[in-house]
Amino acid sequence: MAYIIKGETGDWEVVIGLEVHAQVISASKLFSGASTTFGSDPNSNVAFVDAAMPGMLPVINAVAVEQAVRTGLGLKAKINHRSVFARKNYFYADLPQGYQISQFDQPIVGEGILVLDMPDGSSRAVGIERLHLEQDAGKSIHDIHPTKSFIDLNRAGVTLMEIVSKPDMRSPDEAGAYLKKLRSIMRYLGTCDGNMEEGSMRCDANVSVRPVGSTELRTRCEIKNVNSMRFVMQAIEFEAKRHVDVYENGGKIDQETRQYDSAKGETRTMRSKEFAHDYRYFPDPDLLPLVFDDAYVASIKATLPELPDDKKERFISQYCLTPYDAGVLVGEKENADFYEKVAAQSGDWKLANSWVSNNLFAVLNARNLSIAESPISADDLSKLITLIKNDTISNRLAKDVFEIMLETGKAPDVIVEERGMKQITDTGALDKAIDDILAANADKVAQVSAGKEALIGWFVGQVMKATQGKANPALCQELLKKKLAQ
Repeated sequence: MAYIIKGETGDWEVVIGLEVHAQVISASKLFSGASTTFGSDPNSNVAFVDAAMPGMLPVINAVAVEQAVRTGLGLKAKINHRSVFARKNYFYADLPQGYQISQFDQPIVGEGILVLDMPDGSSRAVGIERLHLEQDAGKSIHDIHPTKSFIDLNRAGVTLMEIVSKPDMRSPDEAGAYLKKLRSIMRYLGTCDGNMEEGSMRCDANVSVRPVGSTELRTRCEIKNVNSMRFVMQAIEFEAKRHVDVYENGGKIDQETRQYDSAKGETRTMRSKEFAHDYRYFPDPDLLPLVFDDAYVASIKATLPELPDDKKERFISQYCLTPYDAGVLVGEKENADFYEKVAAQSGDWKLANSWVSNNLFAVLNARNLSIAESPISADDLSKLITLIKNDTISNRLAKDVFEIMLETGKAPDVIVEERGMKQITDTGALDKAIDDILAANADKVAQVSAGKEALIGWFVGQVMKATQGKANPALCQELLKKKLAQ
């Protein structure tokens, strides 16, 4: 469904472009050998070049270059065999050099594409404008002392990939789906962990509005450094409505940088929006152009894993899953791997999907756990499915066993043996239970004889209740039909 903002003078649509800063997975920084370990003591991961000591020269990190190319290939983007590092000049306390080494008009990765998986099952293609490498700034800390600010340079010089989308998104939901998909791809590739809470993935949202049917791109505002997908979506919604209110009241939008206050659910002005010429970009004289050949790109491409879109298509064709179910499973590589292991060991792709996607994921979501923290292993879940398939336990009993597995951590076969939960398949034992129930419900037996066959299901339920769920439902129904037909 289209996201339309209803105004007094007409309907408006939002135009969204996202700039994502993704921290590259690498043991050292972009131009120094200092560690990138998160959570270290302040200013403990700082080399001389990070602190802008005189005479210190940057040296490119080859791993960072490879990770950028991997990400570009994952986004089906053009890889530029020649790129140039530039100095982006601005002054702030946590930028000791007085400039940031970035890339301007010659980035390492050019145009690409990212396909969004929307909740309604539809898909949307969003263009990637570019991906360039740059170094992160340090961190200013304002809440330690009442009158002083402190600087932590641990983050200064850490490698960032800035991934810039085209203004192709038209709703907060699409922006959320874009971030989710981009993070998924980078995690599959092993190029960024996507932990927004740790700052290793941050988002700037560019937002403007226009009347529905218009193709113009109006003045945009940039919402800076939003650190959660939910907040990005909330910030876009607020900002878009603010623009509509301004236009409908005869005002104009000033191009500016804004920040999102999650406590108040609103954006507010940070500063007027800078233009490229404000930064006085020029090629960094200490760094030669970055040049590589086709063989280098081919060697990286040969190591790419199966990515989410390809895995989704395989799950649909190979395992006959619905696009929705396949999309849920492949969102995180670890989830997809877990499912495939359960399916392979149990030999039942359909049951594996049901138990992983519905039962296990519900527990993990409720407990805020990842699949790596699952209280039930893939081995044990596959054993549970096998017990269902070979009629050792019924589906109803399986749910009880699943709950006991969560509580105790025991394997399902051990639980079934210890608690005597095996399904009753002995016709002699079932005959007696059925006879007792039929004798106690002569009126309902008469109704079945009169043609009310729907009551057979009620009798099955009574037998299951009498046997504490241990009766084989199919066998029970077969025996009931024979006895009721006599």
